[in-house]
Amino acid sequence: MSATSMSPMRQHRRVPLAVTISAWAAPVMVVGQFALLAAVPIVIALLRARDRAVRRAAGLVAAVYAIPLVIWLTRPDGAPSLSKDLHPVFLGLIPAASAVLIVAVHRAGRR
Repeated sequence: MSATSMSPMRQHRRVPLAVTISAWAAPVMVVGQFALLAAVPIVIALLRARDRAVRRAAGLVAAVYAIPLVIWLTRPDGAPSLSKDLHPVFLGLIPAASAVLIVAVHRAGRR
């Protein structure tokens, strides 16, 4: 498909679709007890974001997610999975940071 046959929305998309999907997938995975697998959409959002505000919001999500991940990996007596070891504060912070990312993606798409 050539650039001239693409719709105007697709030609001028500021935020890749993968980032949009990742912004929604990460909090769903964390709340749905797939916290370790949530690293995949978080890394995708971090690496594929082009807009400055979206990059910063993806960095926030990555930082909030990295804290319990590092704690879980370094503790010798940690639970068998990240989901079981996740403190309730982070269970609220990760979706909250993801909400910031979703808003940033939405705003970047409207500009």
